Amino acid sequence: MHANAYTEISGEAPAGAPAEAAIDDTPRLRFITAGSVDDGKSTLIGRLLYDSKSLFDDQVVALEKNFDLARLTDGLRAEREQGITIDVAWRYFATPRRRFVIADCPGHVQYTRNMITGASNAEVAVLLVDARHGVMEQTRRHAFITARLGIEHLVICVNKMDLVGFAEDRFLALEASLQEMAAALGVPSLSVLPISALEGDNVVSYSPRMPWYKGPPLLALLEEIEISHDSRRGLHGPGRLPVQVVIRPEASARPEDRRYAGTVSSGTLSVGEEVVVLPDGHRTQITAIETFDGPLDRAAAGQPVAVGLADVLDVSRGAIIAPAESAPTPHRSLTATICWMGHRPLTRGSTWLVQHGTTEARCKVQSIEHKVDLSTLSPEETDQLQLNDMGSAHLALSLPLMVDRFETAQATGRFIIIDPATHETVGAALIA
Repeated sequence: MHANAYTEISGEAPAGAPAEAAIDDTPRLRFITAGSVDDGKSTLIGRLLYDSKSLFDDQVVALEKNFDLARLTDGLRAEREQGITIDVAWRYFATPRRRFVIADCPGHVQYTRNMITGASNAEVAVLLVDARHGVMEQTRRHAFITARLGIEHLVICVNKMDLVGFAEDRFLALEASLQEMAAALGVPSLSVLPISALEGDNVVSYSPRMPWYKGPPLLALLEEIEISHDSRRGLHGPGRLPVQVVIRPEASARPEDRRYAGTVSSGTLSVGEEVVVLPDGHRTQITAIETFDGPLDRAAAGQPVAVGLADVLDVSRGAIIAPAESAPTPHRSLTATICWMGHRPLTRGSTWLVQHGTTEARCKVQSIEHKVDLSTLSPEETDQLQLNDMGSAHLALSLPLMVDRFETAQATGRFIIIDPATHETVGAALIA
């Protein structure tokens, strides 16, 4: 088997992999691939896996019989029949320098919600553009979403350079328009490189057919990008513990032995720290932080924990435990950036359900602030958001939600909108 093929996020090698292939200490990078239909996302990932020798032997044999790189990621039968990616296809591979978790996101506009799912935990976005067609509406839509989700690094691959004769002038023209788009979106870090995913040019190895390109190939770029993992995971944000389960002691035990379990969504919490339990607003202290591996003095974002409190309080699922000096404030109304995915439009006066963490509330649309014109990426006036529109709306809530601005704490700064009649998710929202 090829030595770098791994299928576990934990970094452990799959059954049959050589023992020396353990890579637990290798840094990890999560990235998504996105773009319009037929821009070559699945082919690019297949090329990365093949050229970096990250495939099992049986995959290599099957591929050499029918050299279709996209088949390595387009696993659903419907995807193969239609030639598009429908679901988010997750793939894992590693090099000596880094482990990679890839989300191959759908390009078709009707699967934008799946792209949001894949992008929500990514640290880098790899956006593909067909060198023949240039920047499309879906290109701008995906770039807008990645920018609003706070993905710091945007890597744009101008693909299919082989179909434009590896022309430098074509690449430079596209690079200029892509830089203009990124500047309009406020993207902090942009890299643009010319590639041919099908032929392998500038994917893992430098291309002798584009000597005018002086930057690194894609894989080397992904290995070198510096990621502020603490920032992306929310370690620098305010401490937040959304309570998922209340663990009550046996009848013979003391009431103060009650524990409140959940995953720390941002920041840190420490034993002895004064906290406030919301929405009731009671102040108390953390007396214990417990995990499956034993007690901790301090828990950070991403850690599942059960905490004990100094006082016996009426705490239920959906409550939030936060440091007293940086607690979120309850909101009965809010303004949010919304990606609308419902067939019924979002209009002023319409009513929906909001799911924020484990809390569900009714909401009424007070106003549509604007929608984004995807040709210019500028706001324009509108009275509704239709399917696949992105814009801003002001919502009134039936009960107070403990929310943060998305840029402050991502987990408590986002929510979904649900159609109360069908119970389908129709909107993804970030709190402004």
